[in-house]
Amino acid sequence: MAAHEIDYKLYGDDMQFVEIELDPQESVIAEAGSLMMMEDMIQMDTIFGDGSKGGMGGLVGKLFGAGKRLISGESLFMTVFTNVGQGKKHVSFAAPYPGKIIPMDLAELGGKVICQKDAFLCAAKGVSIGIDFQRKLGAGFFGGEGFIMQKLEGDGLAFIHAGGTIYERELNPGEVLKIDTGCLVAMTREVNYDIQFVGGVKTALFGGEGLFFATLQGPGKVWIQSLPFNRLASRVFAAAASRREEGGGGVLGGLANLFDD
Repeated sequence: MAAHEIDYKLYGDDMQFVEIELDPQESVIAEAGSLMMMEDMIQMDTIFGDGSKGGMGGLVGKLFGAGKRLISGESLFMTVFTNVGQGKKHVSFAAPYPGKIIPMDLAELGGKVICQKDAFLCAAKGVSIGIDFQRKLGAGFFGGEGFIMQKLEGDGLAFIHAGGTIYERELNPGEVLKIDTGCLVAMTREVNYDIQFVGGVKTALFGGEGLFFATLQGPGKVWIQSLPFNRLASRVFAAAASRREEGGGGVLGGLANLFDD
């Protein structure tokens, strides 16, 4: 099933949102809770899975699609937004934390992109959002994302989000790039992904960079984020805990209490 041909516009710098333009009867799917605003005559429906196969497969097919999302730690449901009016209408989706929204034309990326499981934001209806198992034990146990990552398949536009600044790199055949496991955002299907031990007891224990890093071998394209959300959260909690021990509150203490709630 060919994906709907949507148009879009990005707004903002570090706190971005994407505005999707829908022609009559065009639809976009999104994660639950990502909606920012929408115009009149856009109909919102909750569906099992991603709706990429339409009505095919019946109840069993829908349950299987929803079950795949549950395994990846996502909600069983997704939301589809359809323009039921006569002219062009707009619906906007916002990233959940500071960073960038990355538009991806899957037709130009080999029809498949593998990304970290919480990166997906929205996509044209017809794009399939599934799971991708990492078959190598090292990548599964120590890769930071476990055995399961998300895969986006199809020929339409998809949008993912990541923290901080996004670095896009084209790897040549055989070229290897080593990165922190949490900094990997997405990669095309040709990239060989594995996990390696840092090496050296002193470096592993006292280097402060963790025990493992990801190795990405080309050919293919990769996207890397400068600020993974777990790194941001750990710094906030550490600073807040230090303030509490010193008997202070202030902004960090209030922010920590907000996270705790």
